[in-house]
Amino acid sequence: MDLKSIGSALCVLSMAGLLGLSATSAAGQGYHAPRNAYGAPDLNGVWNNNALTRLQRPAGLLPLVVRPADVAEAERKLMTGYSPPSTAANVGGSESEWWDGAHLARVDGEFRTSWLVDPDDGQLPYSAEGKRRAEVFAKAQIESFDGPESRPVAGDRCLLPSWGAMGPVMMNAPYNANYQFVQTRNQIAIMAENNSELRIIRIGAAHLPAQIRPWTGDSIGHWEKDTLVVETTNLRADAQLSQAPFFFTAGARVVERFTRVAPTALKYEFTVEDPTIFTRPWRAEMAFVATDAPLYEFACHEGNYAMTNVLAGARAVERAQAAASLAR
Repeated sequence: MDLKSIGSALCVLSMAGLLGLSATSAAGQGYHAPRNAYGAPDLNGVWNNNALTRLQRPAGLLPLVVRPADVAEAERKLMTGYSPPSTAANVGGSESEWWDGAHLARVDGEFRTSWLVDPDDGQLPYSAEGKRRAEVFAKAQIESFDGPESRPVAGDRCLLPSWGAMGPVMMNAPYNANYQFVQTRNQIAIMAENNSELRIIRIGAAHLPAQIRPWTGDSIGHWEKDTLVVETTNLRADAQLSQAPFFFTAGARVVERFTRVAPTALKYEFTVEDPTIFTRPWRAEMAFVATDAPLYEFACHEGNYAMTNVLAGARAVERAQAAASLAR
């Protein structure tokens, strides 16, 4: 991410954090989204989902909904809970950077401490296999340097946005959290600023054959009144959602709902089904707010020296260990 992107992100996210506290509260029950030239609800524009709110809540720390008088204290607790440890393995961690968006999101007029609304404890309902895979992934991030294939697909390999920003499901990153929606009669394109990822939702089409698995799955949409409903299948087992973390398996299915609930507010709901990773389906709700900010190039690949440096460092360690073994 270049300096221009960082500067833009900080300015935009400061604005988005403030909007996120008020925009969705303006949504009225009688609001109907404007129509585009094709007669469909108009979702065109740039939307931002930056917030302190994350997919899960720290276990036992806070309720889902916080009273307005308690918001400042809840935000302090969440900031403390999300602050990463200061270790050598966390070079460039958030304590050395300014990551904006330190405000709770407001969904349906409520200050929310997690996107998860079901289960009501705010925790993903991992199965035993789901927990095992999450632990394997976490361990591999700090121990596996055999080659690029063993490194995370987002932050290290630049194949997907960091933080699971494009999804599905579309998680909120602490920077570059803008998305541009562009509609035609038969498709909706979503461009994420984070890693400049593009996702195409085909309206009323048939799913691709099961063996074709794009990085963001195969997304088919249809309209239910003012709501765009998107079913995504053909999800990849190596496209990891880093905010949780978890990987999908072959039988996974994601259903997303995008509803414009006010001139500057978009409600995003999603349900995830994957019997291998989770003991039950789970559901979440998120707020997007409109912004006039442009999307900037993320340029992950062009500046990605981390991969070669990390692997070169691992080979140097191996050579040193081999030399020490021979010297014994």
